Amino acid sequence: MYATAIYDELRQVERDVVEGERRLAEQEALIVEMKRQNEETSKAESELERMRADQRRRDQDRQRLLSRLQP
Repeated sequence: MYATAIYDELRQVERDVVEGERRLAEQEALIVEMKRQNEETSKAESELERMRADQRRRDQDRQRLLSRLQP
C-alpha cells in the first residue's frame, strides 16, 4: 500500500477513534444516570461492552497502519 493511501486511511481511523471515544463517554454517562435513577442497566452495559470491543478494533487498525509506516 502506498504511503499516501495509508495516511488517508489512518486519518479516517483517527476520526473514528475520536468519535468512538465520544460515544463511549456518552454511554458511560448514560449508565451512571440510569443507576442514579435506579433503572435497569444490563442492556446499556451490554451495548457499552460491544462499543468497547469496536473501539479496540479501531485501535488495532490504527496500530496496524502506523506499523506499516515504519521503515
